[in-house]
Amino acid sequence: MSPPSDTMNWINTPESSSIAAFAYEAEDMTLFVRFKTGRTYRYAGVPSSVFSAFSRADSKGTFFNAQIQGRFPYSQI
Repeated sequence: MSPPSDTMNWINTPESSSIAAFAYEAEDMTLFVRFKTGRTYRYAGVPSSVFSAFSRADSKGTFFNAQIQGRFPYSQI
């Protein structure tokens, strides 16, 4: 897997208390999540439907905890 590119389209989430921004690479189904702590993680094998639902979620942290965390392989980058 490649690192997030400089041209990646990050979606900022100022309304979230835990997630600063996220981005998605559809071609390899990779979700990148940058937390307010400054740490960024890569989640592999995330279907586009999960990314779309995450994008629309009123609470990004709640959605992340229920639908992403612990369900997909991840690594800190």
